[in-house]
Amino acid sequence: MRELKVVGLDPDGKYVLCEGASSAEKFRLPNDERLRAVLAGEPIPPEQPALDIVVTNMLSPKEIQAKIRAGASVEQVAAASGSDVARIQRFANPVLLERFRAAELATAAHPVLADGPAVLTLLETVTAALVARGLSGDKLSWDAWRNEDSRWTVQLGWQAGRSDNVAHFRFTPGAHGGTVTAIDDAASELIDPDFKPRQLAPVARLAFETPDAVAEPAPPAEPPAPAAPTPPPAQPEQPASRRGKPAIPAWEDVLLGVRSSGQR
Repeated sequence: MRELKVVGLDPDGKYVLCEGASSAEKFRLPNDERLRAVLAGEPIPPEQPALDIVVTNMLSPKEIQAKIRAGASVEQVAAASGSDVARIQRFANPVLLERFRAAELATAAHPVLADGPAVLTLLETVTAALVARGLSGDKLSWDAWRNEDSRWTVQLGWQAGRSDNVAHFRFTPGAHGGTVTAIDDAASELIDPDFKPRQLAPVARLAFETPDAVAEPAPPAEPPAPAAPTPPPAQPEQPASRRGKPAIPAWEDVLLGVRSSGQR
């Protein structure tokens, strides 16, 4: 075990500086509760496990605005950098307004067709195309962002039934509102004056019974009433005697089979 000599504390007072046998060997000990407990002769407190500290990648305001201008949302930048949403929002607001203004200007630009720019604006063209498909052109969402080549990409979003659809255009500011060109197939179909929406085949009608025509279920049949018990057959009445009492055969008549009248 090597012996160290205490030299002093570092300027911050967080470490105890020591030297070995040679002054060229430098050592330092953390000036924490464990060291102070040892020097005071007290029990050493248990060592706490090391904590995983996430180092936050703090972005500069310029970097935040560059990412927002390129199309990222405030939440995406905050999650990627580990920063607070409020801090990102503070620097993102001016760029979000810039994106909103670019999308607004693009709606007044003229789509570029095969024979040149159209007379109608992008908003008028898109609205007419959606109405021709039986959709509403009122609830449209617009967004824009600047690419690495400093050109603007405009995104149009609309809903058809339960599906969300998007189309992308390239916006070039200029005289008379500038121009927009289609980037994907969805955008090309919206600005193509000769495009005809695909007609759906008619669905065969099936004859369904109306709720009123459905026969109500018959009430459950009541169990048959139990049959009345059949009375036992009536016994033939014995002839009554003159005095109204039945004749009782004599004992010898029963044995010999002789009636009481004396006839066999």
